[in-house]
Amino acid sequence: MKSNLKEAILAYAIKYQGEWSLIAKAIKRKEPYQVAQIENKYITIMDPEYPDCFKRLRYPPWILFYKGNLSLLKRKCIGVIGARNCSMQALQNTKVVVDHLKTRYCIVSGLAKGIDAMAHRSSIETIGIIGCGIDRIYPYMNKELYKQMEERQLILSEYPLDTAPLSYHFPWRNRLIAALSDSIVVIEATRKSGTMTTVNEALELSKTIYCLPTAFNVKGYEGCNYLISQGAMIVSDEKDLDDI
Repeated sequence: MKSNLKEAILAYAIKYQGEWSLIAKAIKRKEPYQVAQIENKYITIMDPEYPDCFKRLRYPPWILFYKGNLSLLKRKCIGVIGARNCSMQALQNTKVVVDHLKTRYCIVSGLAKGIDAMAHRSSIETIGIIGCGIDRIYPYMNKELYKQMEERQLILSEYPLDTAPLSYHFPWRNRLIAALSDSIVVIEATRKSGTMTTVNEALELSKTIYCLPTAFNVKGYEGCNYLISQGAMIVSDEKDLDDI
């Protein structure tokens, strides 16, 4: 029965391009399917390798396609996230933060440009969770980083091959970053952004949020200061990183 359900989940994921609700409906009504044969590696919610942290989500992914080292899912993880169009200071801060955390944590982020990319590049062990097919490199500027990670690190997606990077995939993807991370460090963010959706998902899971404050005269990146005012832990210097 488990084997049949695994086959069904894969078939439905391919048919419905990873759309969670459509897969759920197909499972519920036991929709007929054709057994799919793919070369790409994947695990389903039925597999022992499937992370327990995802099962705590209201909408746990039915399937995870991956490239790289799946054993990194067993490591203690921390999310390092922030703006795509970030300041140069934020990129420097990301490297400092990850340098302090990388010997104790596997770094989780979203393989986007900006802070995500710097977090991955600065780490020793890292997991990137993407919002498109595992064969899609998005954004393309991260091509070399993607190649490095698929060989030595881990890239995860709940979307099958050829699935486009649609805009609504990324807020949905952010629940996985939140679930996999023991806590979240926000480097720099605007008030309305994907970063804030990740924070909201993490708060729903009772994860601790750490934020680097932004100088009062820096316009456009008020997100961290807002989160600190709402109770997030402030990271005011490098010593604070040792306590995470």
